[in-house]
Amino acid sequence: MHKSDLITSKKLLKKGEVIIFPTETVFGIGADATNSKAINRIYSIKKRPKNNPLICHFKHLTEVKKHFKMNELELKLAKLYWPGPLTLILTKKESSNISLNLSNNTPYIGSRIPQNKIALSLLKAVDFPIAAPSANIATKTSVTHYSDIDEKLKKKVFTLKGRSKLGLESTVIQVKNKTINILRLGSITEEEIKKKFKKIKIKKIPYTKLSPGNQKKHYSPNLPIRINVKKVKNDEVLLNFGKNKLSSKIFGLNLSESGSLVEASRNFFHYLHILDKCKCKGIAVATIPLKGLGKTINDRIKRASINK
Repeated sequence: MHKSDLITSKKLLKKGEVIIFPTETVFGIGADATNSKAINRIYSIKKRPKNNPLICHFKHLTEVKKHFKMNELELKLAKLYWPGPLTLILTKKESSNISLNLSNNTPYIGSRIPQNKIALSLLKAVDFPIAAPSANIATKTSVTHYSDIDEKLKKKVFTLKGRSKLGLESTVIQVKNKTINILRLGSITEEEIKKKFKKIKIKKIPYTKLSPGNQKKHYSPNLPIRINVKKVKNDEVLLNFGKNKLSSKIFGLNLSESGSLVEASRNFFHYLHILDKCKCKGIAVATIPLKGLGKTINDRIKRASINK
C-alpha cells in the first residue's frame, strides 16, 4: 500500500466515510466503529439489513480488552488465533463507545484482530476500531481479489488494492457456560478447534442472529447454482474439485485438481466470480468433501444455491 493511500484512508475514516480494504479472509467495507452515522453508511451502501451484525476489527488485544469483558476461555482463544481468522462474540463494557448500530442494538459484538499488513496498517493509523462486513452487495458473493469487487462499489467507495490469502470468512465463536459455540464455520475448522480444546464442550449453532453471514440465502452469484452434480448440463459452466470425469461444454474451473481444501478455499469466491461472468444458464458444482474446510465451502455453496 502506498503511503498516500494510507493517508487518504485515514482522512476518510476520521471524517466518517467508508473505505474498502483487504483482510486475510475476504475484502471488507469498513468505517469508524464508534460513529453511528458511518455504520449506517455501510448498511446503506451494501443494502444490508440492520439485523445482520458487523464485525469489529482491532489492532491488538489491549484494545479489545478496553471495550469488552473477556473470560479465561475467551482470552485463551484470542491468544491462540489472533491475529487471524477468528471472530469472538464478546460482551461490550458500558464504558465502551462502540456504536450499537453495528450489533442490532445488543451488547454482543463480533471482534477480531486481522492478520493482513494493509488491514493492520489502517487500524494502527486511527484511534478507533473499524467495523467491516464483506465488501459486496448484501446476499452476493464475497470478494477475495480486487478485480472481483463490484464496479458500482468501487465508484462509490475508496478502495485499497490487494488480495485475500485464505479466501473464506472468519470462524465466529461465542463462549457460553464454558462451552465453545461455533456460530459460523470459517477459515478455522471445527476439527482444529476440537483438537486444541479437547476438554471443552464444542457445539455448532446454525442461523443465529448474533453472527454475521448467517442468512439462509447468502454468498450468491447472479447465475443459479446446482450442487453435488453427477453430470453437467449443456448450458452450464463447471466449478470442479479434484480428479473426476466431469466437464463443461462451455467453461470450467477446478478449485484444486490435487484435492487440497486449503487451495480450494483460496480459489472459491474468486472462481465463482469468474464463472458468474460466463454466458450460460447456470453453474454446476462438483461434490466437495464434507470435512475440514470442505464443511465451510459446502456451507457457502448451500446458501449460494438458495433461490429466495
